Order: sequence, then C-alpha cells, then structure tokens
Amino acid sequence: MNYPNPLLRGRFVRRYKRFFADIELDSGELITAHTPNTGTLRSCLEEGAVAWVSRNDNPARKLRYTWELTTSQGALTGVNTALANGLAAEAVHAGRIPELAGYPSLRREVPYGLHSRVDLLLEGADKPPCYVEVKNVSLGRDGVAAFPDAVSLRAAKHMAALAEQVSLGNRAAVLFVVQRTDCPVFEPADDIDPVYGQALRSAAQAGVMVLAWRAEISPQAVTLTAPLPVRFP
Repeated sequence: MNYPNPLLRGRFVRRYKRFFADIELDSGELITAHTPNTGTLRSCLEEGAVAWVSRNDNPARKLRYTWELTTSQGALTGVNTALANGLAAEAVHAGRIPELAGYPSLRREVPYGLHSRVDLLLEGADKPPCYVEVKNVSLGRDGVAAFPDAVSLRAAKHMAALAEQVSLGNRAAVLFVVQRTDCPVFEPADDIDPVYGQALRSAAQAGVMVLAWRAEISPQAVTLTAPLPVRFP
C-alpha cells in the first residue's frame, strides 16, 4: 500500500485527548495531527522520536495532518490503525496469506452474528465462507509484538463471534497486522487484558485460525510481507 503523497518528517512532541498529536516538522513548524488510533500507544510516545505525517487539504477536515509513522525503540512503527484492514485485504487479494488464499470474493465490513460486523468476509463456491477479524498491532516489548495495548471488551466479543462461526461449519480467523519492524514473534498482552488473552485462546481451541503478519514499513509504503509465529505464554 503506497502513500498517495509524500509523508512529511518531524519530531513527536506529545499526544493528548486521544486523537491529537503535536509534531514539530523538520521545517520548524509545529502542527497538530489527527491520531487515528484508539489505543494507548504506550510504546509509541517517545518525546523527540522521528515521526511522519500525511497532509490532506480537504477543506472539510478540521485537521489537515494525520500521524502515520513513528520510531519506537528505534524501529519504524505504524500508528494509523485505519490502514490495517486495507493492508490485510491487499495481502489476501495477492494470495500472500496461504490460510486465506483461494477465495474469489472478498467483502469488507459485513454484518454477521449479533450486532457485529466482520472486517473481511471471504467467499467461494467450493468452500465454506471465512470470517476474518483484523487487529492492528503497534505495541512492542523486548522484541515481542503484543495485542491489545488497552483493555478491549469489544475485541474479546469478536473472538467469541468467530468461534460461533466455526461451530456453524464456517471458517474463521483473526489476523494481527503487526505494524512494527522489530518484533519476530507475536503474543497476547495478558498482563494488559487477561480477559482478551483467554478469549483468544478459547477461540483458537474452537478452531479459529490465529495469524500474525509483519509489515514492511517505509515513509513511501506499508506492505504485509511475512508471517510471525504466535506464542501463547
């Protein structure tokens, strides 16, 4: 996935009110950028870290800039969770993820279950449909990518909904999109949200595929390129 316009480089100053980040551009201008991430970003808030923003001149937008990338513990990290579904869909279309290959139809944000929407629904005439939840991962600790970075009852609910689809004879997967370049393994952040950790384990035991893929990141493009082992401590 290429960025449509060149990103602007600067230094991270602070994040506040969840969706705002102050960035000092290399030009010296201090700007406020939209932060498209509802998590804590607890490993991505290093004051003075190199950061990149995109610019959108749509007059309807209150903030012209969006915080896209930062350096976290020296590694390039994507903070824009809105990219995760597109990155996943791109990888599935290209046939890069073997477990999700062979489906001629891919639909996004499809209602299912009880008041839920699945991120990707893969369909084909000769196999059961596959329900795929996509989770963005920005948290990294000592070389381990982890999710979530905050308590998420909604994420736990998604795991139960996927397990239900498997019980109905369908296929289901949760795909962790790891937007970090420094983590060779993925695991649930049990210390942050033990309920989610248990929900993920229960889903895996019920037959839900647990997949993690690392993104190759640059200020020009972000692409899912390699699977990561999933570890349950």
